[in-house]
Amino acid sequence: MTGATVSATSMAPTSRQVWTRTRGLLLALIILVAAGIAMAALRSGDQHGRLDPRSADLYGSRAVAELLKDRGVSTRVVTTLGEAATATGPDVTLLVADPGLLTERQQQTLRTATANSGGRTVLLSADSASLGTLAPGVRSEAPAPVAARAPQCSLPAARRAGSAELGGERYSTAKPGADSCYPSNGLPTLLRIDDPGNGDTVLLGSPGILYNERLDKHGNASLALQLLGSRTHLVWYLPSLSDTSAAQDGTDGESSFLDLIPAGWLWGSLQLAIAAVLAAMWRARRLGPLVTERLPVAIRASESTEGRARLYRKVNARDRAAATLRSATRTRLAPLLGVPPADAHSPEALLPAVSAHLPTNDRDLKNLLFGPAPADDTVLIRLADQLDALEREVRTS
Repeated sequence: MTGATVSATSMAPTSRQVWTRTRGLLLALIILVAAGIAMAALRSGDQHGRLDPRSADLYGSRAVAELLKDRGVSTRVVTTLGEAATATGPDVTLLVADPGLLTERQQQTLRTATANSGGRTVLLSADSASLGTLAPGVRSEAPAPVAARAPQCSLPAARRAGSAELGGERYSTAKPGADSCYPSNGLPTLLRIDDPGNGDTVLLGSPGILYNERLDKHGNASLALQLLGSRTHLVWYLPSLSDTSAAQDGTDGESSFLDLIPAGWLWGSLQLAIAAVLAAMWRARRLGPLVTERLPVAIRASESTEGRARLYRKVNARDRAAATLRSATRTRLAPLLGVPPADAHSPEALLPAVSAHLPTNDRDLKNLLFGPAPADDTVLIRLADQLDALEREVRTS
């Protein structure tokens, strides 16, 4: 009867309490989902990436594509190696937006297609990882900051354009007939070299002159139009990670799970892990000594007892709860039995006094007043009832 009464106490969280505790997390989740949907909707239109001639964003290249169109140069965007290789020809300029994304096999295929095509190949920010295959005989040196630089070369396109914003990768070569322009500390940031098949290759250390936001600065527009408009067709190659030709040598197209994860997701996971650690540190609780202070209002004993009981139950602290009940019972029994307060918690002093006061008692007083922690809530409730009964018996005897 007593156990049933205690199990139905108000210590169990109600549905209102559960809602109060979780509504903040639910609201944050709803906001995140709504923000994600809104961002996806805003980006679902005519949005493209960096250096994309279809993009009107700051770092897109739609402006230069439109200017080339006005001059009679057609622009075609391709994202696979097969399309880029088959599009080469004497009347084609092939622009490779990021040669570093190409595997060694892709670079060899692309070089085979362009070397004798008679057209022009423009490589943007090509570094040592791709120069050995796509531009043999050219080395990449330490990069330089992007700044307005003078041509300082005899290349007609550069002399007509004048000052332009170039920098990034710097190049060096011993090939005869090469045009080395816009130098930084003696090394060019624009290099033009001849190809075997009457074509040429142009290396730009940085792609800044092609961005929409930089096209109208200095001679950027003039230089970009002359480099990309020397042929009637421009093929704008944006290497893609989804290109099936990116399978590495000897793997037969098979990749591990980590190889298929884009770098952005790995960085995002790292940021989430750091955020989780910081959140855990923020929410951590440093346990220290209790500090007593006077309460600003009077609290009823029943409320204080129930609050303390809830804390014990929340952390399953049956040992602490049993120790508190036994200690309080011993403290109240000592003056009733004539035991000094200093000996109230001594089994040698208290137990004989209780036995002498209740000679007919058949309970295990030592286990009751100084026993081990209860194994479950039922045993804890039974202990509380037995302590109450012992105290009543001592008071009435």
